[in-house]
Amino acid sequence: MRFVLMIEAQQGATYADQLAIARRAEAAGFEAFFRSDHYESFPGSTDNPTTDAWAVLAGLARETTSIGLGILVTPVTYRQPGNIAKLGATVAEMSGGRLEVGVGAGWHEEEHRRHGFPFPPIEERAEMLEETLEILHGLWEGADGWSFAGRHYRVDDAHFRARPDPRPRIIVGGSGTPRSMRLAARWADEFNLTSSAPAAVAAKYAELDRACQAIDRDPTTLTRSAMIGTLVGRNADEVGTRQRAILEAFGNDSEADAWFGERSERWIMGTPDEARATVERFAQAGVERLMLQDFLPWDLEMIDLLGEELVRAG
Repeated sequence: MRFVLMIEAQQGATYADQLAIARRAEAAGFEAFFRSDHYESFPGSTDNPTTDAWAVLAGLARETTSIGLGILVTPVTYRQPGNIAKLGATVAEMSGGRLEVGVGAGWHEEEHRRHGFPFPPIEERAEMLEETLEILHGLWEGADGWSFAGRHYRVDDAHFRARPDPRPRIIVGGSGTPRSMRLAARWADEFNLTSSAPAAVAAKYAELDRACQAIDRDPTTLTRSAMIGTLVGRNADEVGTRQRAILEAFGNDSEADAWFGERSERWIMGTPDEARATVERFAQAGVERLMLQDFLPWDLEMIDLLGEELVRAG
């Protein structure tokens, strides 16, 4: 199993926070550090400071040395395809080729409204995503003069300099809708499922296989990953302390047993032995790479523990 540390940076993480977290993940042996791309803070308080994902990754590209860097995901509603292509090429060069790019249709309507971003209906956003994926491939890999005419975007006589070599890996994902699988099969290097139990993961991957076979793509050429909520402690007391910390961060007054009980089948949670057992269930379901979604990223000791008990043990 391969491991990525994934944080929801809009919880209030400053650039300095994210640099410390990324460096700790690098030291702990994580393959990559990923962050979300949001402009408004949640879950919990909406008043926490937020940062731009691409600006942060550019900084991390120069202040880390070996860990991969990625966004999961950058919404097509925030940026034009050519802008994403240029940002990706720039950060890829700054990082020495360590960048991966997750691209999605976007979802947080209030966030869009408060920042002046258009928020068309999901069918239109899905079309924008599909066109964006094709344009990324065309600008990064197409010959000079490559052109594209879609419903939402147009490229004429492309002359993209400098093309990233190799180009950043492209990730598509979500809850596993038929359209997302079709797009991943056609355009992505990796398909990422969000917050799903192992049994659901296995079923979705079977659908993904069929989507690949429908276009004569070898399913084994598409990496399967899953973003899974993660909370681990050395013992039951430490687990309980971290559970209470998450509820406090979320502004949630639920009973910990009830709230986490609802997530017990789809989170990696508990002591190291319990966490490793859950990781094994995901591995048996076909997951090749786990993105450990850390809602307590300031708890650097938990990052160390994940490195010691999962990353290096796996």
